Amino acid sequence: MKIASNASQEFVPIREVRNGTVIMKDNTYRAILLCSSLNFSLKSSDEQRGILLQFENFLNSLDFSIQLSVQSRRFDVRPYLTYMASLEKNQINDLMRIQLREYITFVKNFTDNQNIMVKNFFVIIPYSPAIIRKTGSSMFSFGKKKVVTEDDASFEQRKIQLDERVSIVESGLRSCGLKVARLGTEEIIDLFYKTFNPGDTGKPIAQTK
Repeated sequence: MKIASNASQEFVPIREVRNGTVIMKDNTYRAILLCSSLNFSLKSSDEQRGILLQFENFLNSLDFSIQLSVQSRRFDVRPYLTYMASLEKNQINDLMRIQLREYITFVKNFTDNQNIMVKNFFVIIPYSPAIIRKTGSSMFSFGKKKVVTEDDASFEQRKIQLDERVSIVESGLRSCGLKVARLGTEEIIDLFYKTFNPGDTGKPIAQTK
């Protein structure tokens, strides 16, 4: 049986990624924030109550929905080992070269025997462009079904609306003591590639600063 090469793509609701914005097939938009975590259990009782209250106030201030997503992946130590191997190769001190080689072997053996996981926290912010319901102006149009059409707003105009929502969410999360960074086009593509190809570790997602 012959299967169309683009069959799997039909199940992906993404049309394109442009200027750090995900455009869905239904013409809605998404922005993605990478968010840091907090050592909540290490906080005092007063600090914990303050964080919860601030987060509650943040959620109550929103007049649009957001989505929280957590991804757990096995830590990929290969880029670090490659970097350390380059240092060993360029090291002129014999003792340092031996120590680097032993360190590389230790890290490799340790990570091979331990299931070290890395968690990434994401906040997805949506925006749906307004639609205009049009009916005919003629007297003969009475009783006809309404036709729903998208407005003529450009991508940039819609992105401005989405960016305003992003600013609100960023401000609210930072008030809770969290660090956030908006993913750019390449980072979003890399994120979705890893999501649909979990066996391929690839390069790590950019860290929050």
